[in-house]
Amino acid sequence: MRQALTLLAAVLVAGCAGHPTQTTVDTRSENVALQRLHADGGGGSGQVQAYTLQPREGYRMPQLYAAPDPVVGASDPRRELAPTVVCLQVVVTAEGRVERSVALTDRPECSAGAAAENAPLLRAAQAAVAQWRYTPAAVCRYAVGQVPDASGDCRGAEQVQPVAVSLLYAFTFEIVHGQHVVRRQGR
Repeated sequence: MRQALTLLAAVLVAGCAGHPTQTTVDTRSENVALQRLHADGGGGSGQVQAYTLQPREGYRMPQLYAAPDPVVGASDPRRELAPTVVCLQVVVTAEGRVERSVALTDRPECSAGAAAENAPLLRAAQAAVAQWRYTPAAVCRYAVGQVPDASGDCRGAEQVQPVAVSLLYAFTFEIVHGQHVVRRQGR
């Protein structure tokens, strides 16, 4: 299960703001915050242990379907703030719920999250991701002689085992004339 937990640390996304109907975001290609983080491979909080799929296995990425945006509000009294990136490592359970989030501050692009004055931003990001919901990631096992489907949706799999994953997200906050903004890319 530990390997499954670290199976994926790939994607940065932030909320697909509240739509009344359930929508799915393919976390392999959609950005709802700013950028995609890659595992640093060096022992920092973003370290990933490789999991090698067996020849009869495939993998389904987690699909984000409920993702409210961070809301800072009055907890940050500043009237102006240049774009400031705060990053989180988010652990998603095999049931698709966020188990916990931890600040990532060991990367240059994420170091603002360690500054005391940015604590309200970090709290807002953590409060938002605590509400996020996913269709869980899964390891798909196929029958002997069957080739895993390249679509990544476990179609035709003999067994689908939901797995916990760790994902990396970045949020860019900005305050312009007293208004808090979470910037988005690709929308």
